[in-house]
Amino acid sequence: MDMSAAEIKRAATAQPHPTQAAEPNGSEILVRCLQAEGVKYLWGYPGGAVLYIYDALYKQETIEHVLVRHEQAAIHAADGYARATGDVGVALVTSGPGVTNAITGIATAYMDSIPMVIITGQVPTPAIGLDAFQECDTVGITRPIVKHNFLVKDVRELALTMKKAFHIARTGRPGPVVVDVPKDVSLKTAPFQYPAAVEMRSYSPAKKGHSGQIRKAVQLLLQAKRPYIYTGGGVILGNASAQLRQLVDLLGYPCTNTLMGLGAFPSTDPRFLGMLGMHGTYEANMTMQNCDVLLAVGARFDDRVIGNPKHFASVERKIVHVDIDPSSISKRVKVDIPIVGDVKEVLQELISQIKEAQAKPDSQALSAWWKQIAEWRGRECLKYKNSDEVIKPQFVVEKLWELTRERDTYITSDVGQHQMWAAQYYRFDEPRRWINSGGLGTMGVGLPYAMGIKLAKPDSDVFCITGEGSIQMCIQELSTCLQYKTPVKVISLNNRYLGMVRQWQELDYGGRYSHSYMEALPDFVKLAEAYGHVGLKIEKPSEVEPALREAIRLKDRTVFLDIRTDPTENVWPMVQAGKGISEMLLGSEDL
Repeated sequence: MDMSAAEIKRAATAQPHPTQAAEPNGSEILVRCLQAEGVKYLWGYPGGAVLYIYDALYKQETIEHVLVRHEQAAIHAADGYARATGDVGVALVTSGPGVTNAITGIATAYMDSIPMVIITGQVPTPAIGLDAFQECDTVGITRPIVKHNFLVKDVRELALTMKKAFHIARTGRPGPVVVDVPKDVSLKTAPFQYPAAVEMRSYSPAKKGHSGQIRKAVQLLLQAKRPYIYTGGGVILGNASAQLRQLVDLLGYPCTNTLMGLGAFPSTDPRFLGMLGMHGTYEANMTMQNCDVLLAVGARFDDRVIGNPKHFASVERKIVHVDIDPSSISKRVKVDIPIVGDVKEVLQELISQIKEAQAKPDSQALSAWWKQIAEWRGRECLKYKNSDEVIKPQFVVEKLWELTRERDTYITSDVGQHQMWAAQYYRFDEPRRWINSGGLGTMGVGLPYAMGIKLAKPDSDVFCITGEGSIQMCIQELSTCLQYKTPVKVISLNNRYLGMVRQWQELDYGGRYSHSYMEALPDFVKLAEAYGHVGLKIEKPSEVEPALREAIRLKDRTVFLDIRTDPTENVWPMVQAGKGISEMLLGSEDL
């Protein structure tokens, strides 16, 4: 009689293992560390340098290992899990090409400050530096794209190193931490003791903001005539959305989010002006440029937000900047009141001091300010010309929002035009529901992100909004979706171009579409079916809503929607490179 996989595993683990000893080996120590940290899922791909670790994983049942089809996807999936849950995402890859395949995922997480621990295999310690088979300098390669990394040369230091790795990853400004484990270290034995806490003399991130600075910020905010609250991904990472909403309720000031901050403040609230920046709304950008007091929280004034720094600095304003990372303050824009601390705690104290203050906001000035904002809003910068003949991508995203707004829904995206349309037209009211690559702008993240989220949130709807270019970067993970029963919904806005590249070539390169046209696309419906999923091809606007409803109805199946959209559609508004944020193109008529 044939035995099931579970029965084979139980039979194998019931037998004495030749490497078992009174003391656990490094691989068993590593697994115990992960268990102590409450790790539920581990994404990875085996190879020679990590086989002892995989052997230890085989002998336990509390951590579910997810076998991806490419190491890049392992990092992205763990990253998506971390973004949606706030927990540390964990991945495991082998040495050499396993590490180098993971680099893009690590850099993606680093740019967006995502808490992760990546365990990498390494050749045995005596072979390090001798160009051994599948050797690479993991510490050297990853140093610029991690919060910290470790090479563990002594098995007795492994447990403490893992504790440090998780502590560094999740505290302060979060980020990925790499732990490089040589193969001999994973085999040697040592006593196991996992520390309950760890103190590192060289690492002590600030928590509370300076009370005097917060007091100055309160005075400035209450004296403002044209105030603005500008928030980024730090509010979401710091779990400070409730405090931000309370602050806006208290003051009645306009609020904007960056691409990474969407959902921190409800998009359906009338005090929300939309996303700002390169493809932000006209009202959000004009308010940013013309405010007299700016409260920046968990944001970094990056180039896609403020455009040309000289143009931004041409208008005099007072800036209060709250951030957990002191290196982010006054990095691109000089600020007047810097406050270093955990954004949740700083906002909480800010709220307390505002409530205790004798002064109140200038209601007359604020009324005039809102009147000006209403005029900017009147431009209706996100209005587009819909069609009964060709599918407009904006229409697809709006229809998805209508159908899922009352459901518990997570949206991932890849990078390009579809990402911007998702950010503009899907109205996020809750944090951690919008999962995308902001800082690095990595194509291929959408599907692995969705897989990671679906494991964490099995009862939620998870949609990946992508394009026919991005989806092919990690399309092999459709196989992983089948094996691990993560029924995500893929919405491919297929315009047969590398859309954002084509848009830039149209506007800045005289319409010379150099290598941006996709001339040999697969039949995505047949491809999805070949992977064991449902494929739907949508070519008419009238077919969009029925197809979306069908995808939602098939809750236990991965569904790939190949939606043929208008290939000429551009993302508006747009701030061109080198321009200021108020120098916006609202459509082709502005060219």
